[in-house]
Amino acid sequence: MNSDKNDKNANRPKFYLAPMVRYSKLAFRQLVRLYDVDVCYTPMIYAKNFIESEKCRNSELSICEGDSPLIVQFATDDPFVLAEAAEMVYGCSTGVDVNCGCPKHDVRSKGFGSALLNKPELLADMIRQTRARISDTEFSVSLKIRVNADIERTVDLCRKAESAGVTHLTVHGRTPSQHAEPIDIQAIRIVKESVSVPIIANGGITTREEALFLAEQTGVDGIMAANGLLDNPALFAGYEYTPSHCVENFVSFR
Repeated sequence: MNSDKNDKNANRPKFYLAPMVRYSKLAFRQLVRLYDVDVCYTPMIYAKNFIESEKCRNSELSICEGDSPLIVQFATDDPFVLAEAAEMVYGCSTGVDVNCGCPKHDVRSKGFGSALLNKPELLADMIRQTRARISDTEFSVSLKIRVNADIERTVDLCRKAESAGVTHLTVHGRTPSQHAEPIDIQAIRIVKESVSVPIIANGGITTREEALFLAEQTGVDGIMAANGLLDNPALFAGYEYTPSHCVENFVSFR
């Protein structure tokens, strides 16, 4: 890494690859790590299936040397299932995350994703049970949430999670019913000011400049991108469009 790149990355927030079904797989994680992404999430994995099925484990979680830091995201509403799944990935990842934000009907109908936003006590218990199983404080236990129209409910959830020992929180600045609307910057800022654990902001990021501006406006510790990285895997490195060498690198990883 040259001095120019060091200067560009000095004092910036951490950059994250979001958990995206079908897309946040190993090859794509390897690619974005070349372009200033600091931490990658796996796609969402159903925790119970992961525990019970070797086929699921082999198909849903592929890693290699250098694929770190890596956070495995699980979907579950059972504290003990989450704790067991976390124990299974403890040796090959740096943390686990609970999907509390997915608004899709098939996920919500199982009681997962954004359906959990109405159950802050359950989420707190999930954190406590997982932390009781894995005492290593270097192993993160986190939540990825969406905001509620009543921001005080979101703050209450985040405070309960903090008291339970959550490592960090990712806040998508839209409600579960919103899709492409502008994110609620004020809501993210309020959450950041209400808890002391690191906060990662998510939603609508398409350029490095947008990421840095959002961090400045909210005071968050990290910025996560999803679709923006699919359109341009090099966005966090400051490229306006996907450079040709990015495509070449991706082909080499497949």
